Amino acid sequence: MLFVTACLVTLVVGDFASTFFYHVPQHLWFTLHLRTHHDRRRSYFDHAVISTDPAVLLDGFLGALPYIVVAAFVWHLSWPGAVTGLLLGQLHVWWRHTTQLGWQTPAPLRRLLRPLAIVLPEDHDGHHRNPDIEFGDIFRFYDAPARALLARLAWTSRRARNAGRRTMRRAPAQA
Repeated sequence: MLFVTACLVTLVVGDFASTFFYHVPQHLWFTLHLRTHHDRRRSYFDHAVISTDPAVLLDGFLGALPYIVVAAFVWHLSWPGAVTGLLLGQLHVWWRHTTQLGWQTPAPLRRLLRPLAIVLPEDHDGHHRNPDIEFGDIFRFYDAPARALLARLAWTSRRARNAGRRTMRRAPAQA
């Protein structure tokens, strides 16, 4: 039972922390994640699975760091459970990037995973196509709260600052 608890806590709490303390801030204020994970000029399967680009590796490490921290906290409950949670999380990262290889989630697997709110490769593909939707690395139930937080903090975002600068540059000079 402690094994399952440590595994689930690593996945669920790790995904929460990664979504709200790394992913959402990257989409609001920073550029590393957007430059590496959402660059339309490169294959996101190559980027997520086999890239050796230091920026891509840093983005992956920073996205995984919350899971690692959570696993360290539940290590005392069950170190095999914590490690299994980390391994399942990594396998999920690789799996959710398989749509570029032509992967389609089989209907029976989709019916099993949908009620568990597991992010399917097709869901994550939607996030690559539109970075403003489908948040949550592993669990879809983080999408709505992440989008609400993004909307609430939109005025502080890099996009809003850049839009303000463009507007100021285009404004005619006052005499």
